[in-house]
Amino acid sequence: MEDKVIKCRDCGAEFLFSVGEQEFFSEKGFQHEPTRCRDCRSKKRQEVGATRELHTVVCASCGVETQVPFKPRLDRPVYCRECFERERAQV
Repeated sequence: MEDKVIKCRDCGAEFLFSVGEQEFFSEKGFQHEPTRCRDCRSKKRQEVGATRELHTVVCASCGVETQVPFKPRLDRPVYCRECFERERAQV
C-alpha cells in the first residue's frame, strides 16, 4: 500500500488517503475509499445529526428525563448517558 491522493466529490479539493487510513478502513471492513475530504465529511455528519429526530424518555435507572436518537420499545429499558455507561461497564 502507498498514500493516495483523492479529489473530494463535494468541494473538489485534493486530500491524502494515507497508508494508516487505508489500513484502518481495511480493519473495519470498509470496501470503498472515502469520497469526501475531512472538512466535507464533518459538514455532512453535522447535517445528518441536525436532522436526526430525538425522543424524550425517562431513564429506567435514575428517573431523569433525557433524549435518545431512537424510538424506544416498551419491552426494553432506556437509560440516560451516565446510567448507560455504568450499565455497559458492568457487562
